[in-house]
Amino acid sequence: MGARMPVPQALVTRFFQLILNKQFAEAERELERLKQKMQKTEWNRGYFRALYGMLLVRRSNNSDSYAFFAKLDIADKEALQGFRREFLNHVKNRLHGDFDRGFFAAWADFTRVAGKLNIINAAENKNASLDKEEAEKLLKDKNQTTIKDFLD
Repeated sequence: MGARMPVPQALVTRFFQLILNKQFAEAERELERLKQKMQKTEWNRGYFRALYGMLLVRRSNNSDSYAFFAKLDIADKEALQGFRREFLNHVKNRLHGDFDRGFFAAWADFTRVAGKLNIINAAENKNASLDKEEAEKLLKDKNQTTIKDFLD
């Protein structure tokens, strides 16, 4: 079994943000950068294939082509955590080959990042309806997710 090679998390997180925001040209460039930096292992091939699939599906806007994306509600924290647990079980399952485990690892990372992104989006949306003082208090709140939290 090949050892899992670390995938540059900052680039992956940025990629997820871009596809969620439907910035596909930039997402494609980020994916190309990732490809250059990733070592050629079965795990990484699976991981990369999952990312590529996410990009294609998001771009095609054809929700039939991937039921999971169509049903995915990023605001639903519990559902995201449930999916993440499911994906992580596949990652840990030694009956799966490295390619498959890498593939599921990418989806596990996606659900983790999507959950954290939503915290930021919710805070930004709330700010629109809050008065200035409340908004500043919310932004100073240390419990809010920052970009640094994505990179853990």
